[in-house]
Amino acid sequence: MKPEEMLPIVEAENKWRRAVWQMAALAVLSAAVALTINAVRTERLPLVGDFSVAARITTPTGERMDISLTEAETLFFTRAAVFVDARPAEDYARGRIEGARSLPWQSVDIDFITVTSDLALDTPIIAYCDGETCEASHDLALFLRDAGFLNARVLVNGWTLWRQAGLPAESGSNRR
Repeated sequence: MKPEEMLPIVEAENKWRRAVWQMAALAVLSAAVALTINAVRTERLPLVGDFSVAARITTPTGERMDISLTEAETLFFTRAAVFVDARPAEDYARGRIEGARSLPWQSVDIDFITVTSDLALDTPIIAYCDGETCEASHDLALFLRDAGFLNARVLVNGWTLWRQAGLPAESGSNRR
């Protein structure tokens, strides 16, 4: 091939190299801008660490509200906490943590006073529902905290974990 015939090929290769280099530079620049913005945000996104559902259950100030099954079990057996079921009444009647009160998230505005009237504001309350993606217990715990119950926590996937651990449960329609 003559040198003049190679010139268009070399120019095409140079364009591709430049395009790849520019894409890489844009990716690095984008990452740098994103990290800088995240660093100055008041509610930073975690870059490493715990990305579990439980870790995302926080108060507006960033305090974690989740409680481990082991800690919940200890509070249950020492009668140091009140368990509150955020699931619909039908689910509560089918089965619940023994002694749990029913406060379905869907009717919290109607049932709140009845369910909590005998509780001191410093009472540890453990809200639960079923399924790792169930938001009702988190919403209920935030509601309880806004109402003054600052020790409200969430047992993520509570009903399933409780049953799998073989911990005391009951069924029936008597709502506490």
